[in-house]
Amino acid sequence: MNWKEMTVYANNDALEIIYGALDSIGVSQVQIEEGRENVEKFLNDTAKYWDFADTDELVTGDKPCVKAYIAAVEENEALIQAVRDTIENLKHEDFGIDMGDIVLEEKLVADEDWENNWKAYYKPIEIGKKLLIRPSWEEKTDTDRIVLSIDPGLVFGTGSHHTTRMCLELIEECVNNDTELLDMGCGSGILSIAALLYGAKNAVGVDIDEIADEVAMENAQLNGISSDRYKIYIGDVLSDKELIEKLAVKEYDVITANIVAAVIIALAPTAARLIKKGGLFITSGIIDEKLDGVLKALDENGFEVLEVREGEDWRAILSRKK
Repeated sequence: MNWKEMTVYANNDALEIIYGALDSIGVSQVQIEEGRENVEKFLNDTAKYWDFADTDELVTGDKPCVKAYIAAVEENEALIQAVRDTIENLKHEDFGIDMGDIVLEEKLVADEDWENNWKAYYKPIEIGKKLLIRPSWEEKTDTDRIVLSIDPGLVFGTGSHHTTRMCLELIEECVNNDTELLDMGCGSGILSIAALLYGAKNAVGVDIDEIADEVAMENAQLNGISSDRYKIYIGDVLSDKELIEKLAVKEYDVITANIVAAVIIALAPTAARLIKKGGLFITSGIIDEKLDGVLKALDENGFEVLEVREGEDWRAILSRKK
C-alpha cells in the first residue's frame, strides 16, 4: 500500500496548532519533527519523491515540520483535500504568534519507507461506552473498559479512523451473547475481535489479503480469543464460490463490512444470502457522495436501513434483513 505523506513546515511555535487542526479533521497518523537536522535528513532521503519542493530554501534555516500520513486510496481523496484546505486556512488566521511561512509538501511513500516509525502514530483510544483500544506495544493502563489489544501490522488500522470507530460503536450496540458474526474484509480483525470481547458467541473473518490471516489470529491470541470461537478465511467472496460455500454453512446474526462503497455494493447480494432474516448488516468506509449508491444496493437486496451514522465526510449504515 502507498501512503500520502503530507509535510507542513512552519515555526516551532506553530506545530501544536497544526497538529490540532489535522486531528480535528480526523487525521490521526501525525508526527512532529523539530529542527534543521531532521528536515535535512528527510529532504536528502526523499528528494526523488518531491513534486515541487524548493529544497535549498527549506534547508537554509531551522524548519520544523508536522507530517501526516493518509492511505493513498480513492476513498481518501476528500480527506487529503481537507488537509490542503485546512493548511491553507491556517495561513490566513491570527493565532497571536509568529507561525512563520507555512509550506505544505506532498509525496507518496510505500510501507517500508516508514516501517521503523509508524507505531508512533497509534495511541490508546476510547470508543463507544465500553471499549478501549490499546496498541500492543503500549503499557497497560487502569481502566474499567473492555480492553482490545491490537497490533495492526503495517497495512491495517487500530480503530482511530471514523469508519472503524462508527463500526465499533454499532457493534457494541448490536452484539449479544448469542451473536454469530461475519466480518467481510476483516484486516487486523479489530471488528470481529471486538465483537467477541463484547460477548459474541463466535465470529468469522474473511479478507483477500493473505497477511490478514496471520495478523488477525495473532490479535485474537493477544486478547485471549481461542480458535474455537474465531476463524479466518482468505479469498474473494465476490468470485470464490468455494469460499462462499464455506461461509454459507450457517446464517449470521450480524455481518460487518468496513471496506469501500463500490465493494459494499457488490457484496450486498452475498450478504443477503449469508445473513439471517432480521439479521443486522453494518457497513462503513462510505464517503458521502457514494452513500446513495450503497442505500440503493441495500434496498434492492432486501435490507431495511435503520440508521446512517456520520463522521466527517464518512458514513456508516446499520440495516436489517427483511
